Amino acid sequence: MTVPAVANGSGHTASSSTASSSQNDAGHHAAAFQGFSTKAIHIGSEPNPATGAVIPPISLSSTFAQDGIGNHKGYEYSRSGNPNRDSFERAVAALENGTRGLAFSSGSAVTATILNSMPAGSHVVSVNDVYGGTYRYFTKVATASQGITTSFVQMDGAKDEVKERVNQAIRKETSLVWIETPTNPTLRVIDVPLIVSLVRSHPLASPDVKIVVDNTFMSPWFQNPLDLGADLVMHSVTKYLNGHSDVVMGIAALNDDEWADRLAFLQNSIGAVPSPFDSWLALRGLKTLSLRMKAHGESALAIAQYLDSHPAIETVIYPGLPSHPGHEVARRQVTKRARSAHTASTESGAFPYGGMVSFRLKVDPSDDAPADKVLSSLRIFTLAESLGGVESLIELPSKMTHGSVALEDRIRLGIGHNLIRVSVGLEETSDLIEDLRQALAAAGL
Repeated sequence: MTVPAVANGSGHTASSSTASSSQNDAGHHAAAFQGFSTKAIHIGSEPNPATGAVIPPISLSSTFAQDGIGNHKGYEYSRSGNPNRDSFERAVAALENGTRGLAFSSGSAVTATILNSMPAGSHVVSVNDVYGGTYRYFTKVATASQGITTSFVQMDGAKDEVKERVNQAIRKETSLVWIETPTNPTLRVIDVPLIVSLVRSHPLASPDVKIVVDNTFMSPWFQNPLDLGADLVMHSVTKYLNGHSDVVMGIAALNDDEWADRLAFLQNSIGAVPSPFDSWLALRGLKTLSLRMKAHGESALAIAQYLDSHPAIETVIYPGLPSHPGHEVARRQVTKRARSAHTASTESGAFPYGGMVSFRLKVDPSDDAPADKVLSSLRIFTLAESLGGVESLIELPSKMTHGSVALEDRIRLGIGHNLIRVSVGLEETSDLIEDLRQALAAAGL
């Protein structure tokens, strides 16, 4: 199908990602695509006009023929725009209630491109408990290449304290506010509308300050940050959006056409774009996102409740539990569809909130031996970094995903050697609980 092209100033054009169009080539009206799963299955997967194929073909061509100079069918060169990438971008933009989507070769490439769209010498306000790779880019790359400085701020907790900390952090040169919610790996819940209101009303803040939310842990099924006031939502597609641990990708979705054009220019100029095959695989994974997220959430809640009752566990961190300090904010920010999809009734008020669970063993946080024994005794959980796949993964953040975070920052954030992070997969919940039980027992806990 032909897509509109946006000039990116490089001699190429990049396809414009739109969440909807008045009518596609197969005659399906986008207005009919209201439900989440309907959008995930149909947007970007319109029947091929040449063959009628209901699954888009993989377009591996690196270049595209022109009928005349500048007279093409929406694509010129695959770095600048590719049919498979365009399909995936449109689908994710629709699920995030955005108008533009831009896919990249990794989540880290999304982060890098967003930072590259900021003026040199800018200031960033970031949540302090941020993904280790993001922390590394802010502190080791952006500061050296662009002179960008970052203030890491605790954005959860009592409302008045959050206001004070965020207000103190914002400067006149602040150009970007970076939020993860829930955070990685301690699952702190950030009140996005509160942060947005603080930034927009701050006397020093420019009206051009951009607010980004990393929505990787939640996926669009559980949370839509653009609806909460964010300017841009990003994902490591590698995780839940693709969902099968066989793709490394990232994506951004937004409604700001001017900023989207700037990001599209950088997407093409830097060239950190996903392959057509990865884009095809990710679109395939997206079709089952709602089913997978429901199952991830239900199982994660059951596992969190089991761990909460285990005598060897000091703390269970899961925002769906009433014991979590951000429980009420989580309840307010989770989508209505996710709340209504919960099948079990609990008197406690617990509800599924994504598939990530963290917990602390009741041991010395400076001693990694107990956690090592637990992790090496598991039979179903796989010891590995990453998350969001169909298989359950488990890891020790202090020595794995957050090893790049400075020791003093890890201590301040509570990322000791007793903190374990779990990505709950789609195996039978009872098998996963039994695996955790026997591993804790094998460790003498």
